[in-house]
Amino acid sequence: MAALGEAAARWAPGLWRRAVRTAAWLRGRRFASGGTQSPPTFGLLLDIDGVLVRGHQVIPAAQEAFRRLLDPQGQLRVPVVFVTNAGNISQCSKAEELSAQLGFQVEPDQVILSHSPMKLFSQHHDRRMLVSGQGPLVENARALGFKHLVTVDELRAAFPVLDMVDLQRRPKTTLLPRSDFPAIEGVLLLGEPVRWETSLQLITDVLLSDGNPGTGLATAPYPHLPVLASNTDLLWMAEAKMPRFGHGTFLLCLEAIYRKLTGRELCYSGLTGKPSLLTYRYAEGLLARQAARRGWAAPIRSLYAVGDNPMSDIYGANLFHQHLQAQQEGAARSCASILVCTGVYGPQAPSPTVPALGSEGSPFHGHRDFGFRPELLQAAHVVSDLHEAVQLVLRKEGWAL
Repeated sequence: MAALGEAAARWAPGLWRRAVRTAAWLRGRRFASGGTQSPPTFGLLLDIDGVLVRGHQVIPAAQEAFRRLLDPQGQLRVPVVFVTNAGNISQCSKAEELSAQLGFQVEPDQVILSHSPMKLFSQHHDRRMLVSGQGPLVENARALGFKHLVTVDELRAAFPVLDMVDLQRRPKTTLLPRSDFPAIEGVLLLGEPVRWETSLQLITDVLLSDGNPGTGLATAPYPHLPVLASNTDLLWMAEAKMPRFGHGTFLLCLEAIYRKLTGRELCYSGLTGKPSLLTYRYAEGLLARQAARRGWAAPIRSLYAVGDNPMSDIYGANLFHQHLQAQQEGAARSCASILVCTGVYGPQAPSPTVPALGSEGSPFHGHRDFGFRPELLQAAHVVSDLHEAVQLVLRKEGWAL
């Protein structure tokens, strides 16, 4: 009997540890199956292209990730917003597309397009704006609050002699100049257009003529008309093996043309999309509203931003993290950047640093107005894919896997 007592004493600590682990596991399983759990105090900001999908193909790891994030009723266990620099689609259409791809209901107010924060630019909403891009262009601009819009195609129809690159589209007869066309009061760049040469020419004409492209001015006005632009991504990842040109490439062309013609820099009255702080602040607000709608009373303190592009996703998340640390405004206190290897970034990709003059090195791919701070390109975490990213977040927050 004494020997049995001594053996029980020796085994008791091990049994106790196993019992504690079992209890913890059961608590996690109760939550995963819809049981009680304290409200989430963290939220996810997920990029789309290169994280969830490549072109029209869903990345398998993304499907695995959402199996962990959904409860048995198909509801998200934590607040999630999808933050994309795409803009040539409506918010509702993007939500429907994601719902079909991911297999659960994504609401329009969970989707942040590159131009979504332009809803905040009310001082420009009553101006007559020339709008550039593709897709449901006018619909998107009106949804943002802009009331008076002129498309590049409408401007070209009013002034056909302005578009001269394509020989097949040049006017076949001499046309009288129009004098009844109201002046343009600003330029709204919502995404890359289809005919770059036409858009570059007509936007430049509007800026150089102070909104009256049918006339000519001896000296180009400066400051020029307000220019608002969304999505500064130089590149993005689709099905092709190499990245494709993004709207940032179009903006680079426009800036270079304007500088060459005037000797001055093109100035933006507003830039939205990642990595702008405004986009992340807008996303934080949507996460808070989502949490309130679900009845989660605890404030969202920790944000996790997952992306595949170091120059937009990681740079922006780190910039916002520094802002939160310095300002201590709002509920959020941190924004951790998580880089996945399923899109623009790969483990062998060179670091996008600025090379010394005359030396070999990788060029800087960010937009000039965001400057370049190399430390902001370093992700807090680098993982293989979204599934691994979600596992990392849940572990850090002490949630059941």
